[in-house]
Amino acid sequence: MAEDPSTRCACSGQAEGRGRFDNREVSMRNLLQSKKAGSILAIVMFFVVITSIMGVAVLAIGMQKRLFSIRTAAEIAARCAADAGLTKAVYQMNQKLFSDKATLGAWNTDPAVLPSATNAALSACDAVYSYTITKSGSDYVVTSTGTCGQAQKQITCTIAIQGPFDYALLVDQWVWLYSSSTVDQYNTDASTPPLRVGTNSTKWAYLCLFNDAKIDGDAVVGVNGDPGYVVDNKGTITGSQYSMTETQTLPSVTVPASLAALPSEETMKTDTTLTTSAKYKKIDLGNSEILTIDGDVSLYVTGDILLGNSAEIIVNPNASLKIYVGGKVLCGNKTNINNLTKDPHKTLIYGLDTCTDIGINSDELYGAIYAPKATVTYYNSADLYGSIVAKNFETKMSTRIHYDALLRKVAINDDAVRFVINRWSE
Repeated sequence: MAEDPSTRCACSGQAEGRGRFDNREVSMRNLLQSKKAGSILAIVMFFVVITSIMGVAVLAIGMQKRLFSIRTAAEIAARCAADAGLTKAVYQMNQKLFSDKATLGAWNTDPAVLPSATNAALSACDAVYSYTITKSGSDYVVTSTGTCGQAQKQITCTIAIQGPFDYALLVDQWVWLYSSSTVDQYNTDASTPPLRVGTNSTKWAYLCLFNDAKIDGDAVVGVNGDPGYVVDNKGTITGSQYSMTETQTLPSVTVPASLAALPSEETMKTDTTLTTSAKYKKIDLGNSEILTIDGDVSLYVTGDILLGNSAEIIVNPNASLKIYVGGKVLCGNKTNINNLTKDPHKTLIYGLDTCTDIGINSDELYGAIYAPKATVTYYNSADLYGSIVAKNFETKMSTRIHYDALLRKVAINDDAVRFVINRWSE
């Protein structure tokens, strides 16, 4: 049978149509695949770029942190160096004060006499410090500069002379005020700071007030001490109670070279009048014997001072007395240290490091006692106008201590003075 041409043509047309459709489908699939591959590549490249940017940013931050750390470390080192320079300057001034009093007059007129340093190395550090000291009125100005790399720190402070009698009563260990004992002050004005009774100790009940005892001012305890633990108060404290910010240094007393060089007399035993300075091995006044001071007298007693019953030391109205004692000071009943000037500055007792015991029986004493290694005991009900600095202090009866606020004023050539930082700026 012959094939119908119309049928063949129809089938051919359908085949050709399917072929064209298949080709378009393949082309579309290829196009989609190529677009998908391009998108993935673009995304990958995007993430690569972002990661690179983040990496660079992290590196930049790390570098900044490192540079910041380096700068901070350098600034800290420079600050430490400046502090070290200041500490060294104050130390050198005190060393000069203790050992070079012969040139004290030149301190006011010759800047070359004052200590200084230039680019001194700070131990275990790359930093250096320099400092200068200049006179400013009655004080001295220290300028200390610390340098480490590009970092520099400058500190300026004023140092002033501080005397041994800034406290009405100051001890290194314990102070006990017997019942009805009092501590107050006079010669004050509007600028006078509160009176202070203090101890360097932080031990329990080392600042003790018995019944009705009174401190008309502040009670001060050792660094980081708890006043509620150190102060045993059965009396009255009108001011504040707090701990020190730094331990109060009690420097040793040095006998003036000119006084130490004097020929030593033997023991003083009888009535004596002194108009000039002298050196004795011992003073041992018997009952009712009198030592009269009639001039500006300094006494160096290498041994003990013993005053018998009713013995007396009299300081005349136009006189003054400084005693440097190496041994004990023991007073019998009704002894008296009679300072007729009524000025505590005019009767000063300095206990050397070998002086460990001072006992006072005077009914009324205008004077100040500085004995950093001694226990000072007041035995009778009496009035002391002045100040006491000692290792320990106690009253056996109701002693009244009247602090002369003028004792805070000192000169550079006074005994037991030292330089302390007064004002500070950066």
